[in-house]
Amino acid sequence: MEHDGVRATALEREAFLSMSDRTRDIAADDVCILVPTLNEAATIGDVIDGFREQGYSNVVIVDGDSDDGTRSIASDHGAEVFTQTGDGKGQAVREALEYVTVPYVLMVDGDGTYDPADADRMLEPLSRGYDHVIGNRFADMDDDAMAALNGFGNRLINRSFRLIHGAEYEDILSGYRAFTTDSFERLSLDADGFTIETELAVECVKHGIDTAVVPISYRARPEASETNLNPLRDGGTIVLTLYSLAKTNNPLFYFGSFGAASIVSGGVVATYVLWEWIQYGIGHEILALVSAAAVLLGVQLVMFGVLSDMLVTLHREQRRRLEQITRDERGRDD
Repeated sequence: MEHDGVRATALEREAFLSMSDRTRDIAADDVCILVPTLNEAATIGDVIDGFREQGYSNVVIVDGDSDDGTRSIASDHGAEVFTQTGDGKGQAVREALEYVTVPYVLMVDGDGTYDPADADRMLEPLSRGYDHVIGNRFADMDDDAMAALNGFGNRLINRSFRLIHGAEYEDILSGYRAFTTDSFERLSLDADGFTIETELAVECVKHGIDTAVVPISYRARPEASETNLNPLRDGGTIVLTLYSLAKTNNPLFYFGSFGAASIVSGGVVATYVLWEWIQYGIGHEILALVSAAAVLLGVQLVMFGVLSDMLVTLHREQRRRLEQITRDERGRDD
């Protein structure tokens, strides 16, 4: 079942659940449950137990040097624990993947908001050939799971992603992800903090990674657990990340937006200069030069964006052909 821009209804979610219960082609031993943590002592034990109850015993905790006993609790509950050498969730994920030896990874936050019972549903698309899966929290969200400001910000960011990068993933900030280790190695990830989910979504579009969106449940954070997110600061950082990543994924939008802004600015100044000259006979030679330069710069930026977009399109086509050739060669070898 695929969700192409249509929010899952409760009936769709139940249908998807029924299908997932019938299909489990991926062995639990082939899956690493990856949990980045930072001061999640109140919830990490229940998270680990939940996945172990679902049959997933390979749970890896990559911890950002918590000072509340998170690591000891995780060890007591049977998880493999190590402390990341750097800072931030993005760095933790990249570092952890260097030690993963199984073909599939199910990444989840350690705050208890995601349901381990959704694990099979998240992994099912991988058995059908998808390389990356995003859990859509908005399909079944508790009323108090997300503050109004956070909900507004999430929807704004999802719309911005759709506009800038041209894909409908419904919930790009979801922390519940499943992916193949092979596909992860194809991505160029630099984010260190909470923008890792945003960068993952952009890189999936950029590299043509087959991505599925599935409905999941999303629960309110337990009272004893405190969030590490700042809605305004981190939300602004995510929007800027979306825009900056367009430089290599959608250069026409990136350079075209700058060019359009420059043209409009030059046009406004030129209109003012012309009005002053017609009404009062006052000439503004310097402003006239500035407006002309702004318009010319804007036109050049738009042209550069068009040329860059053509190069990106050709590069993607060549990459698809090379990947197809590689797949054909592997098929013949098998």
